[in-house]
Amino acid sequence: QVQLAESGGGLVQAGESLKLSCLASGKTWTIGGMAWYRQTPGKERELVARITRGGVPREFGDFVKGRFTIRRDNTKNTVDLQMNNLTPEDTAVYSCYAQAQGLDYWGKGTLVIVSS
Repeated sequence: QVQLAESGGGLVQAGESLKLSCLASGKTWTIGGMAWYRQTPGKERELVARITRGGVPREFGDFVKGRFTIRRDNTKNTVDLQMNNLTPEDTAVYSCYAQAQGLDYWGKGTLVIVSS
């Protein structure tokens, strides 16, 4: 079993930055790839960024456009998402994802609100 806990969400103004963190616990040595996803009401969940077990960013959502970075620290069992130049369209619940031993794990999510 793996547990994921996100932190760092909040209310920011357009153009500002925010860093989200995901802390993994449990059988962390079994975790492979990890990712951040986001979802807004009425929309499907979409990929924000994906990172390999070794800490190599692999994929970003088209909307990222170079504004976000994802980093992983396996010694601390964390994956961070640094988001810069936020816009109101980035308002969403951001959730951490991990794959471990063929199973998918999700955090509860953290809400990001970007005001104009």
